[in-house]
Amino acid sequence: MKKNKKKPKARKKVSRKPKARKKVSRKAKTRKKVSRKAKTRKKVSRKAKTRKKVSRKAKIPKKNINNAEKELIFKTRPEWVNNALASKSQYQKKYTDSIKNNNEFWKKEGKRISWIKPYKKIKNVKYSKTDVKIKWYEDGTLNASSNCIDRHLKDKKDKTAIIWVGDDPKDTRKISYQQLHNEVSKAANGLKSLGIKKGDRVTIYLTMIPELAITMLACARIGAIHSIIFGGFSADSISGRINDCESEFIITADEGVRGGKTIPLKEITDEALLKCPNVKKCIVVKRTGNSINWVNERDIWYDDLIKNVSNQCDPEEMNAEDPLFILYTSGSTGKPKGVLHTTGGYMVYASMTHQYIFNYKPKDIYWCTADIGWVTGHSYIIYGPLANGATTIMFEGIPTYPDNSRWWQIIDKYKVNIFYTAPTAIRALMRDGDEPVKKTSRKSLKLLGTVGEPINPEAWMWY
Repeated sequence: MKKNKKKPKARKKVSRKPKARKKVSRKAKTRKKVSRKAKTRKKVSRKAKTRKKVSRKAKIPKKNINNAEKELIFKTRPEWVNNALASKSQYQKKYTDSIKNNNEFWKKEGKRISWIKPYKKIKNVKYSKTDVKIKWYEDGTLNASSNCIDRHLKDKKDKTAIIWVGDDPKDTRKISYQQLHNEVSKAANGLKSLGIKKGDRVTIYLTMIPELAITMLACARIGAIHSIIFGGFSADSISGRINDCESEFIITADEGVRGGKTIPLKEITDEALLKCPNVKKCIVVKRTGNSINWVNERDIWYDDLIKNVSNQCDPEEMNAEDPLFILYTSGSTGKPKGVLHTTGGYMVYASMTHQYIFNYKPKDIYWCTADIGWVTGHSYIIYGPLANGATTIMFEGIPTYPDNSRWWQIIDKYKVNIFYTAPTAIRALMRDGDEPVKKTSRKSLKLLGTVGEPINPEAWMWY
């Protein structure tokens, strides 16, 4: 029995040995730390594996590639290829030149517009953590309004510059380059009579009527900086933008018309101006003729402003880096931010992209359905097309009024060749089916474009 009692003690000694093992296990922990690094490396290798997976996806069987081509790639008609501004090889050469010989590329492209004083410097660009500097053609001078109008008068004065299509299909107007010159000059002289000069900010709150194009070009003609606000914005949105850019003048209308409904532009403007004590004058375009509130000391009818002024106004000489316009962001991610666009670089780029992207030819009828209240409208309804001497369509209404075939009817009526719209609008029209589209021929169309967001395959195929 005594011997048996001693045995557990021996076991206790044995049981202490695991403690020594624990010490060994601590070393193992150290090894584990090392192994963690290895795990980190493994994670890196996993990324590599992910890349391999992507590359595997790229290796589609030949049969699938052929099917994809049949389904998604449309061959261009031979006559369109022959009439293109550039062949595939010419495009590749131009693209390569734009990268390898960047200064020479933009030196040449800069000559597509007219300069009062030719530029010698091409670009002055600097990016750092403390400073961002972007200047184009900074020693040259020009005028944006003159580039959009005056330089075309010699050989295009009778050509239609703007086709205005009203909300009501019965409302339409064609404005030649000569007529546009006269109306812009009168508007410019009217603005000057109010004391508006180079560098002043002018807010424009209008829907898509001819006076919107005329007044923005009039501002550019005298060197005033226009700040256009989308015609559907609220009083608070307007007052915030007016105060932020320190504008002292606003151009609006009695009412706007859209989709068969009126928009009380003057009423909204009056509410906004209660918070804008620095605004001196409110110029009002008569669109509907309905009764509106009037502030005698401040308000003036647009028709009265241009009644007794000359239809000749010399364009102001502007430096390439002088501001052309301020356009505010939508404010969906915070306070709207005023984005300032200078004159020279913007005009060159708007002209170039309008011509190259849309393969624009002098006889083409071009229609961008955007609102001028957004930058697409600035660039691809007004400044780009007019700088190229194009005929551009300006549409007041919506695609579903008075019926959901409206856009296609306009395309047929004016024989539109280039059509540029948004995926959102296309998806909305898809819901109405093919019948509204089949009512029209659309035979004049040769190029379709979309803007504003990526377009989903289903919408593009339908389009």
